[in-house]
Amino acid sequence: MSGSTVVVVTGVSSGIGRAAAKKFAQRGCRVFGTVRSIAKTQSMPGVELVEMDVRDEASVRRAVAAILGQAKRIDVLVNNAGTALLGAVEETSVKEAAELFDTNVLGTLRVIKEVLPSMRAQHSGRIVNVSSVLGFLPAPYMGAYAASKHALEGLSESLDHEVRQFGVRAVLVEPSFTRTSLDANAPHAASQVAAYDAERGRAMESIGRQIRNAPDADGVVTAIVDAAFGPWRMRRPPPGKASLLSKLRRFMPAGPVDASLRKEFGIG
Repeated sequence: MSGSTVVVVTGVSSGIGRAAAKKFAQRGCRVFGTVRSIAKTQSMPGVELVEMDVRDEASVRRAVAAILGQAKRIDVLVNNAGTALLGAVEETSVKEAAELFDTNVLGTLRVIKEVLPSMRAQHSGRIVNVSSVLGFLPAPYMGAYAASKHALEGLSESLDHEVRQFGVRAVLVEPSFTRTSLDANAPHAASQVAAYDAERGRAMESIGRQIRNAPDADGVVTAIVDAAFGPWRMRRPPPGKASLLSKLRRFMPAGPVDASLRKEFGIG
């Protein structure tokens, strides 16, 4: 792809999305970054900000139409916008889970549905969906979030089979904990069940420690750029812990993986 490649990155107000938008701009791409409020977002050289709320179908439609009106095409779509939730499954309300899925799964679906017609028409495109190692692993006290990422992975794999005929491919990037505000400031389920207090406390301590010791967004951003421009590969866990976890899940027996995961979260 040439320097005139048009890239759309959702959720660029901070963290991975912001770092990815900057990296694409440095490569000479024309980059559109979506945010819920331009007024509350610091500008970025080389990145054109567009207001879009992935939870609002009309907002998504307006934003994609505006981008296509200016650029005439979209070559790469990076679905990065997302949110997290901490808490036991029993503590998670249906409303909290629905709101999480509305952003992480349905929000991605809304954007894909608006962008795909233009990619089909130009017979090319790459859709990069930012998942997580929790898209293929469980995570105690992050069950709703893990479920949303498992759903995103199923959606992405099915999508890729459907759009290959049009010259379009879908790719998953699967980071582990990253030192970003999304991981550090993840909300907790509003209702707590006392029976989980002791174990949940240990798990939260473990999660906090993993975030503090996690790498910054650079490795994830490199994986996103590779997913956009490199040879197609369905899953791209960034180098380091994410890549190791991917290999363990694939090649290790379930028992040792389960025991290792429980130890990692401080519950076994």
